[in-house]
Amino acid sequence: MAETDAKRGAMRTLLRIFPYTKKALPRIVLGMVAALAAHMLALSIPNFLRGIVDAVGAQGSVESIIPLVLWVLGLGVLEALMVLARRWLVLTPGTHVEANLRRTLYAKLQNLPVAFHDRWPSGQLLSRATQDLSLIRRWLSFGLVLLVANGITIIVGLAVLYSYSWILGSIFLVIVAPLWIIGFNFEKNYHITARKSQDQAGDLATSVEQSVHGIRVLKAFGRGGFITEKFAKDAAELRKTELVKARMVAGLWWYLSVIPELALGVSLFVGVWLVQNDQLTIGGLAAFIFTTRVLHWPMDSIGFLLSMTIDAQTAVERFFEVLDEPVGIDDPNKPRKVDKVEGRLVFEDVHFRYQDAPDSEPDLLRGVNLELLPGESVALIGVTGCGKTTLTALATRLYEVTGGSIKIDGIDIRDLNREELRSHIAMAFEDATLFSASVRENVLLGNPNASEEDLHEALAIAQAQFAYDLPDGLDTRIGEEGLSLSGGQRQRLALARAVAAKPAILVLDDPLSALDVDTEAMVEDALRTVLKATTALIVAHRPSTVQLADRVALMQDGKITAFGKHSELLATNDHYRFVISSLDAAGELIEVN
Repeated sequence: MAETDAKRGAMRTLLRIFPYTKKALPRIVLGMVAALAAHMLALSIPNFLRGIVDAVGAQGSVESIIPLVLWVLGLGVLEALMVLARRWLVLTPGTHVEANLRRTLYAKLQNLPVAFHDRWPSGQLLSRATQDLSLIRRWLSFGLVLLVANGITIIVGLAVLYSYSWILGSIFLVIVAPLWIIGFNFEKNYHITARKSQDQAGDLATSVEQSVHGIRVLKAFGRGGFITEKFAKDAAELRKTELVKARMVAGLWWYLSVIPELALGVSLFVGVWLVQNDQLTIGGLAAFIFTTRVLHWPMDSIGFLLSMTIDAQTAVERFFEVLDEPVGIDDPNKPRKVDKVEGRLVFEDVHFRYQDAPDSEPDLLRGVNLELLPGESVALIGVTGCGKTTLTALATRLYEVTGGSIKIDGIDIRDLNREELRSHIAMAFEDATLFSASVRENVLLGNPNASEEDLHEALAIAQAQFAYDLPDGLDTRIGEEGLSLSGGQRQRLALARAVAAKPAILVLDDPLSALDVDTEAMVEDALRTVLKATTALIVAHRPSTVQLADRVALMQDGKITAFGKHSELLATNDHYRFVISSLDAAGELIEVN
């Protein structure tokens, strides 16, 4: 970002959130008005108390005091009603703003490329979507409303104090003036600590998520104690930072509590002297003291309202850190429409390097040229790290090419909307990810309008008939990430998901690696039917998978170095024979003559 939120002032940072509060803003402003009205009513009560005290001191009749007492009672009731109105006005809008922010953040996360998610820990994103947005909601509904109302009340209250006695008002103002300097220094130092605390909370959320997802590995290796100790250490660091925050707030509260009381004590001492010298009435002194008591809460509250505002500023910074991330993979301004895709997939001089790769390192893909004809299946093989999986991810723009182009039926994929592009291409990954939903919902994720016949056909092709035997059949919820299933079962459901999408182009990144030999053979036999009508790019790690393809592309050092039929390459290319001999054929190496 050209200008980060860390470089912005607190006010400019917080103002960035207000475009998301347009619908809620009227009620929030009315809540401020109600809160301010409550304070103004409270500030007016001491004036009536002055009349009561002066009347008693002058030995006035009870009848003359009753109207004043009724005024005080009425003002007190109105103040309570204003407080009630303030709460009613601001509570609901804040929840709507929080929901709007959460939807915006989630949509942005879905729009950001895979490269962003490779860099960002999931716990940091989770803490932003929950903890930070909740903090912003509380600040809008409570902190902002009272900060504005209490700030205005303090200014008006000081003017009221001057109206009773300019001498006492000046004394009170001079003594409390250092609070502004203290507050400025507090804001400057507290912001750093608040940001550190929220980042540590995000790291802690990441630790929890990783330990929960990796619970099987931790238990299998007996490392539960180790990870618990590490978590306790991280939690202790967060606790230490929170204690620093608490001490800073407590220090501010001390000044906010002691200095006004000191000002009150000095004012009371001078006020008695003024009364003795007939420069102030007893009622005037009482009204002055009562007014300082009314101002006690607004002044006392500045401490936690200021800390809440700084916490909200940090939360807004963290929220916009995600929203300000450039997508990098955008839809074109004038996307092209494709009514029917034939399935011709062409890679033309494709280059790619990861965003954080050092400049000294060469591109991962260094000019890949490959053409898949409509209905043709091509196996992509090569040694580990040659760029096979990366090449398949470029076809759906999970990553963006850094050079060259990829075309479908002669149209550059960058000229298509990403949603439309991905409706024509389906992927099945080696690492099969399922969602906490029913089998049916997982399989039909890419084609929710598919018929029951399409669903059953996809399950049959993937040899995933085990799904019918689950407790609730296809409506069985399979749990988070499908970890209640075996690796082979997850892969078969992921393959069924790709098949059910009925794509024009099918990309398979070694989706059969977790299957046993017999099941793999049955899946491959069934897949041949699908591949006859679909263009397919298959990353192969087994010789049997290579046999599925019409032709084979050999990848070496980021380029396609050989392309042809399996038998031809086996007879003419030494590196191809080396790669094939290294592939796992059910635990055995195939012999190379």
